[in-house]
Amino acid sequence: MRLKIIRLIIISFFLILAGDLVYVQVLKGSHFHHLSVNNRIRVIPLEPQRGRILDRNGRVLADSRLSFDVTIIPQDVLDKEMLFTYLSQVLKMNKDEVVRRYRQQLHTPFAPVVLVEDVDKKIAMVLEENRYRFPGLYIQETFQRWYPFGKSAAHVLGYVGKIDSHKIKKLKHYGYSQQSIVGYSGVEEYYDRYLMGKEGGLQIEVNNRGQQVQLLGIRQPDRGKDIHLTIDAGIQEIASKIMGDQAGSIVMMDMDSGEILCLLSSPSYDPNIFTDLKRSRERGRLFIDPGSPLLNRAIKGQYPPGSVFKAVMSVAGLMEGVVTTHTKYNCSGSYKLGNRIFRCTHVHGGQDIVQALGHSCNIYYYHLGLLLGPDVMNRYAKIFGLGMLTHIDLPSEERGFIPSSKNRRGREKTGWHKGDSLNFSIGQGEVLATPIQVARMMAGVALNGRMPEPRVLKMIEDEPLVTTSTARTIPLRKEVMDAVHEGLRTAVIGSQGTARQMNMAGFEIYGKTGTAQTVPGKKTHAWFAGYSLQGSKRIAFCVFLEHGGSSSYAVRMTSELFKALRKENLI
Repeated sequence: MRLKIIRLIIISFFLILAGDLVYVQVLKGSHFHHLSVNNRIRVIPLEPQRGRILDRNGRVLADSRLSFDVTIIPQDVLDKEMLFTYLSQVLKMNKDEVVRRYRQQLHTPFAPVVLVEDVDKKIAMVLEENRYRFPGLYIQETFQRWYPFGKSAAHVLGYVGKIDSHKIKKLKHYGYSQQSIVGYSGVEEYYDRYLMGKEGGLQIEVNNRGQQVQLLGIRQPDRGKDIHLTIDAGIQEIASKIMGDQAGSIVMMDMDSGEILCLLSSPSYDPNIFTDLKRSRERGRLFIDPGSPLLNRAIKGQYPPGSVFKAVMSVAGLMEGVVTTHTKYNCSGSYKLGNRIFRCTHVHGGQDIVQALGHSCNIYYYHLGLLLGPDVMNRYAKIFGLGMLTHIDLPSEERGFIPSSKNRRGREKTGWHKGDSLNFSIGQGEVLATPIQVARMMAGVALNGRMPEPRVLKMIEDEPLVTTSTARTIPLRKEVMDAVHEGLRTAVIGSQGTARQMNMAGFEIYGKTGTAQTVPGKKTHAWFAGYSLQGSKRIAFCVFLEHGGSSSYAVRMTSELFKALRKENLI
């Protein structure tokens, strides 16, 4: 009996063993075969070369240069202490720093850890020659982004960096990986899908010690596409030099095509900071700088436009028939409404609409604002694109704000008062606009109601951009626009014109100044916006100086800009 029990136990044991072998080798054989193959095969990613960004004349604004990264595949490392000691000696780094970087970048045992980017070529060669001693160590060829024009075109171009967790969640289904280099801000972000290219890789076989046995296959990365912008690098550079350290923006647009020739925001930053590890401290300071150098003021800065808004008011008043070109109001230097006094910059005397626009008479527009009311002013402001996105092909554009009797801003949403209409009529109060909107508004005035859509892309590779015209046309009467043009020209050529510094031989310039009040204790914003009808291109422009004081400073800067551009035959 005892012998039978022992036999049953032995037989049961062999049956269990046989069953386990059948399960492992037959039922799960393909699974374990797949794991064994994966264990002996490594895939080393090959980064694609990012496409270049060029200006309208073929000058390179962004390019890529060859770079060498020190990379570790964690699961292949046999002796971390020996590897880290060796790397600290060759790279001339503290060993603790090497360990810290390794741990900081470690996600999974299979994912490559980029320990150091862009090492010197001689160091890369030394590491490559000794790689056989340290399984898991690789020298990976990558590409480093380079911006030859530095600060002058930073806000148009943006910058690049390793993809962050937020972006990888959104883009992982579009061919992006944790090692992808992606665009942040500007053209680099907006047209990233064209610029990035397609990642490649090396498939290698390794032995049980993690050493390379043979190359199994290679998939070459696909280079990103070159894109050409409408920006003129020459104009951009000159505008940057003239703006200097002053906070503000300069926008210049070809009115007929909507092509942006210059889009400057100041203060600016050097986008090379984001690709040079040695400048990490500078990068950190950018994010805490009170001057907000990363803010693209041209499309994201929202400011009261001040008297530049009077161009829209003039169109509204004449189109609605509440005034004619013969209607006059007397300017005594102030306007009393209840117990409040609303002032003008001068005592202008009797003013018709052409004179009021040329002299920037507040009193005339106070009368006009009360006649039109908030909702009509709101409607015409939006007709000319204020308070609305221009849909320029750059990320994160802001829309500004145009008030009405129903959409008051702020905590206290009280009813609309006559004093609000007076502020609205001269582009103050709750009115907010961006410099790109103001430039486009002036293009709409110059083109008698045709509103072009601004853009910075000219072509991809050698294929010119084919666009369906998105310019909308506002039905405006000729006699109305003739009067507005005359008023804007009077501002430049009139003896009392607010922009008479722009009365220069060889230029036919129309424009409107604006001095916009801001928070108490700070200087006013200075604006000058208009259009030029003489030269190789018909240009709409906006020069904005944040807390720049009187609008005369914006006019002076615009004068310097046009003279410099004419000297270089750029306009």
